[in-house]
Amino acid sequence: MRTLLAAVTLVVGVAGGLVAQKPDTLTRERNSPPEDSVLVVLRRLQARLDSLTRAMAAPVEQAPPPVQGGRGTYMNVGFSGLSDFGWSSEPDVGLLQRGDHDPKVRGFTIPNEELTLDGAVDPYFKGFVNVVYKLDRSGESQFELEEAYVLTASLPANLQLRVGQFFAEFGRQNQQHPHAWPAVDQPLVLNRMFGAEGLRSQGARLSWLVPTKWYTEAMVGVFNSAGETNWSFRSDASSEIHGGLPVDRGVRRIGDLLIAPRIASSFDLTSTQVLLMGISGAFGPNNSGPDARTRIFGADLYWKWKSARAHQGFPFVSWQTEAMFRRYDAAERPSAVDPQVLLPAEELHDRGVYSQLLWGVKPRVVLGLRGEYVSGNQAAFSVPERASRSRFSPNVTWYPSEFSKIRLQYNYDDRKGIGIDHSLWLQFEFILGAHAAHKF
Repeated sequence: MRTLLAAVTLVVGVAGGLVAQKPDTLTRERNSPPEDSVLVVLRRLQARLDSLTRAMAAPVEQAPPPVQGGRGTYMNVGFSGLSDFGWSSEPDVGLLQRGDHDPKVRGFTIPNEELTLDGAVDPYFKGFVNVVYKLDRSGESQFELEEAYVLTASLPANLQLRVGQFFAEFGRQNQQHPHAWPAVDQPLVLNRMFGAEGLRSQGARLSWLVPTKWYTEAMVGVFNSAGETNWSFRSDASSEIHGGLPVDRGVRRIGDLLIAPRIASSFDLTSTQVLLMGISGAFGPNNSGPDARTRIFGADLYWKWKSARAHQGFPFVSWQTEAMFRRYDAAERPSAVDPQVLLPAEELHDRGVYSQLLWGVKPRVVLGLRGEYVSGNQAAFSVPERASRSRFSPNVTWYPSEFSKIRLQYNYDDRKGIGIDHSLWLQFEFILGAHAAHKF
């Protein structure tokens, strides 16, 4: 049957070829003897058959085999956008809202537009990239590569390595992105210890899932200690902490890097209650002097109850608290206000705590309440960044769907020596595409 089809195809092809010939060629063939025309056709048929035979005998080119493990074949792309609108009794909103993703001005603010890419690189690594767009207080656009790192996927002995630029796993909220925050703004104590953007740098983190009956994870991160996201360490803005002129200090030994250990455990108290506890540290150099150092300690507690008859995760009640203490060894240094004045060597102690309660009343409706306080000891200088202050913030959040969120929050701010301020903020969030899950 295949031979018959091939012959028919050849005849049709030859006939088509003859019809398509130029007029002068056809004229020459018509003027040729009949036997010559038959010989021409037969020769062409033989040539076509020989060509078809060679083509059918040739081996079929095989496609390359797929990558073993099936990895490297997908990438999730997600986008989340935040917009704030509100008013404050303080005209200079930045004096109250010091976080990089907080409301910036009276009226409208674009605090965080976030593009995320994540996926499997191959059977051994997973990748994550986070790019952020925002508007500053002057309405100028800012872009930054917030995080870009790889995670190992197959290390033995319950080990995992993270390498790149990322948030240090200190406490619970430092490593969370703004769209996952339970409030409009950054807690005061995180701003006091880590600055406007949180503790984030380039480095590596090794974690170990301890083989216990309950979840326990121990980890240690090693990071560069310089830059604006290392606020309490070798930051160019460190004058706002120690009041002096910062020194130009490089990396001479391993001790000039930032070391951040953490251990966390969780327990199921009952079938409906879980408790998670953690302790963290961050140790490294600061640039108040050539040998000055900073030590930060933290403890965090998270408890959650969810009804045994919960629908879509509701109702629930959760309570989260973080407390931090910083010991900043300030060297003898020239004053940033008047370099002719020499500030004495001293220990600067700062502390703070926040506690927040969330009540998932019913599907898509959450009520929240957060209280917080920060303070610092007396020093040979005075800067507003170390003044004592407290904040009380109730809020209500409504989720029209899992891809959008509307939040209304009131802030009662009390700054020691300045007075009381009131602020009201309305926040809207939307999500497009996939978005990487955040740690519980």
